[in-house]
Amino acid sequence: MATIISIETPSLGDRSYLVHDGEVAFVVDPQRDIDRMLDAAEKAGVRITHVFETHIHNDYVTGGYALAQQVGARYYVNADDDVSFEREPIRDGDVVEVSAELRVRAMHTPGHTFTHMSYALGGDSPAVFSGGSLLFGSTGRPDLLGAEHTHDLAHHQFRSARRLAEELPGSTKVMPTHGFGSFCSATSAGGDTTASTIAQERLINPVLSQDEADYVAEVVAGLDVYPAYYVHMGPANAGGPAAPDLSFPEQADKAELRRRLEAGEWLVDLRTRTAFAAGHVPGSFAFGLDGQFSTYLGWLIPWGTPVTLLGEAREQVAEAQRELVRIGIDRPAAAATGGPEDWTDEPLATIDRATFADLAQVRHHREVSVVDVRRVSEWRDGHIEGSVHIPLHDLLGRIDEVPAGEVWVHCAAGYRATMAASFLMARGHRVVVIDDSFDQSARAAGLPVLEETAAV
Repeated sequence: MATIISIETPSLGDRSYLVHDGEVAFVVDPQRDIDRMLDAAEKAGVRITHVFETHIHNDYVTGGYALAQQVGARYYVNADDDVSFEREPIRDGDVVEVSAELRVRAMHTPGHTFTHMSYALGGDSPAVFSGGSLLFGSTGRPDLLGAEHTHDLAHHQFRSARRLAEELPGSTKVMPTHGFGSFCSATSAGGDTTASTIAQERLINPVLSQDEADYVAEVVAGLDVYPAYYVHMGPANAGGPAAPDLSFPEQADKAELRRRLEAGEWLVDLRTRTAFAAGHVPGSFAFGLDGQFSTYLGWLIPWGTPVTLLGEAREQVAEAQRELVRIGIDRPAAAATGGPEDWTDEPLATIDRATFADLAQVRHHREVSVVDVRRVSEWRDGHIEGSVHIPLHDLLGRIDEVPAGEVWVHCAAGYRATMAASFLMARGHRVVVIDDSFDQSARAAGLPVLEETAAV
């Protein structure tokens, strides 16, 4: 009987899979840091002989090529994908016998990409590794190859999901790569679901209950922005990326950190937003490891800008390195550990933190500007009357639109607001971070919250 081990990458909202029969194993959609997969195989006492890629990924750099090279496994990529490396070309209907217990059928399921594959595992406990096709309560988004393809891919996605639901037994476990907070998901309809089957998806997934026109219209209308770094992932994956170098970066002293900062490089503070607000190197940026660190760093940074990591300990820097190689930022320029007093001789910068109740009180007796850095979809659902809306991913390009004077900045809970505040402070703004839940506290504080029904 097949054993399926999920390797989770919560920061990107993805899963990879190791599937074995007690002796040999195959892998689906491994992340760049392949040591996690190798460790899982070693712990299970199995040998990886086959690696399958569901598609040329847009949200991370794959570890598939490097893993296959390292262990001598066969590497399966759609025969129609334009790649620059040797691979086992696989087509719709091909069956790969990994072992007597592990027979894998390739199913062409376009929609997330034109060449997307799902892999159906037969036997007594069937499963389908659906990549960015059928997700928990949703599907993969159809717009990552460009707006000119979105409608066609949405129609393909509908038919692909229907094919899986019609051809596979209801007991088939659904094993998607995306959909756990990933921006590759068309919607967040899956919620906190951690497991599902074809039978369950037939009951709850809109793609299996709506007609094709309604599904396409709803999915396309609901598409939100996705991280800017995605544009670099496809070319990287088509080139057969090598295993990453996770050795510790060059350590920088105070003088070196100052030189790098003055040269326009990014000093990235990995500590919590609370620690950053209490004291940080002036001009450094807050990207706490306790949130979607790599997603937002990759989204905001001008691609190719050198990054120096500031962490409390080597372990924190190492964790950040691992996150960054997954999105193709391979080597930090330098690193420093300790605390901000170890990183600069200048007076530390601080940020005032507040709640929405504090904002409601302050607005009674002095004029302040409110900047909302949430995404458009969040803004439409409710925003403070009179606030200035600049989504975080647009902030660096629109920073001149931030009002002069005292600025109170907020997001949904405080993580993105602190990040935004660090950029605003580096430009000389006087900033207060609202470190509070918008949904729970803004209306409760008596602030006027409006909803938008039209595009903003």
